[in-house]
Amino acid sequence: MKQFITFVRKEFLHIFRDSRTMLILLGMPMVQMLLFGFAITTEVRNTKVAVFDPSQSMETRAIKERFDASEYFTIAEEIRDVSRINDVFKYGEIGLVMVFSDDFENELHQGGDAAVQLITDGTEPNQASMITGYASNILAQSMQELSESSSAPCRIIPEIRMLYNPQAESAYNFVPGVMGMILMLICAMMTSIAIVREKENGTMEILLVSPMKPIYIILSKVTPYFTLSMVNLITILLLSVYVLGVPIAGSLSLLFFVSVIFIFLALSLGLLISNVVNTQVAAMLVSGMGLMMPVMLLSGLIFPVESMPLPLQCLSAIVPARWYVDAIRKIMIQGAEIQFVLKEIGILLFVTVALVALSLKTFKNRLN
Repeated sequence: MKQFITFVRKEFLHIFRDSRTMLILLGMPMVQMLLFGFAITTEVRNTKVAVFDPSQSMETRAIKERFDASEYFTIAEEIRDVSRINDVFKYGEIGLVMVFSDDFENELHQGGDAAVQLITDGTEPNQASMITGYASNILAQSMQELSESSSAPCRIIPEIRMLYNPQAESAYNFVPGVMGMILMLICAMMTSIAIVREKENGTMEILLVSPMKPIYIILSKVTPYFTLSMVNLITILLLSVYVLGVPIAGSLSLLFFVSVIFIFLALSLGLLISNVVNTQVAAMLVSGMGLMMPVMLLSGLIFPVESMPLPLQCLSAIVPARWYVDAIRKIMIQGAEIQFVLKEIGILLFVTVALVALSLKTFKNRLN
């Protein structure tokens, strides 16, 4: 029994001395509980609303004030032309467009019924359904107030319209997210493991003393994974279109251009990971677990970024997959042109250049 207690004590000491093990055992559960129990939520919060209100009547102003006063919505823009509704959604800032009729006041008081169009972005069908549900409830409260102040009963009828995905197919939402997750994990993980394997086997030193320049050695390790990633990208797109029925509404060449940037970014991240770890297990943990959780939780794949608290929204801004998923969603589902994804492309290019520079610098430092 004394020997058993000694071995148990020894194992506890090993665990306490290993900071990575302590982080996984104690830190990860706390982070997950805080994320899932407090920070991450599917509720509608501070959704930006654009309004088309040609009548500018007292009734429509009252409805807009009620929306703006709620914790769920913020009136962000007044649209002067209904033809701008598609562009408003493509920029990705607006979650709901509310359209009043030209003669809303007379329809409400004389006809008794007045319709309000609630237009949402169907690329995230679950979020769109919740937004229209919350908006319909606020319209019902407004209708009750207006009925009490009016001599005749009146009704506000919400007409719900879901752009880009009228059937509310969930595949429209998860296909761009899965593309981002697969490309990030495969490129980063396999590149880092391939290079670290050479270091573990002692063959990296042999390669480095060969006549070939170190940069060509790295490129030779990266090129096969770039090729396989392109094959994966084509396979995902074919499955999306012909099996899941998700159309490619935008430019195919623009979609490939953005995807190639993201693949280079993920490969650079894998190269950076290989420079800071020394074992394949460590490379797999960092590139697998270290990247999977941020990609899944903070890229908008599962939880809408707009519904996250501000600190998490700021944190998600440094997750490259978020910008790739946003860009692919706009191009693939909304049919957005390049001017609507310039911000996402700029961020991805900046992060790619920064990662390449940092990876090459750390690689040269290890050589020295």
